[in-house]
Amino acid sequence: MLKKYHLRNTDCRVKILESFQQFDFALSQGFLEEELKHSFDRVTIYRTLKSFLENGLIHKILDNEGGIKYALCSDDCSGGDHHHSHVHFKCEVCGQTVCLEKSTIPDVKIPKNFLVDEVNVLVSGICGKCR
Repeated sequence: MLKKYHLRNTDCRVKILESFQQFDFALSQGFLEEELKHSFDRVTIYRTLKSFLENGLIHKILDNEGGIKYALCSDDCSGGDHHHSHVHFKCEVCGQTVCLEKSTIPDVKIPKNFLVDEVNVLVSGICGKCR
């Protein structure tokens, strides 16, 4: 997968990619730092996430508490040009955020003189595991 996104195969990149593949929810930098604290420092993890984001391997999710989480892109994104518009769901009990791939972001009418950079939709409630 790293080769597909023209990224060098480093120990940190492999471990972080494995973490994204292991968990079925979005991961924060703090979560990854805790998971990999014996292997990599926070700066290395930050740079790896930034590289993944810039190359279209992951996308950013803003949560309702001002935090940022990341999830693997499911579509062919590249160079930070993301080609997906889906809703995210955050559980109020366990705090996990998941991508709702089949739920698309509704069309939002923007005035002509506005330029949209990013659209985020976050639904909060209780996930199936916590319910």
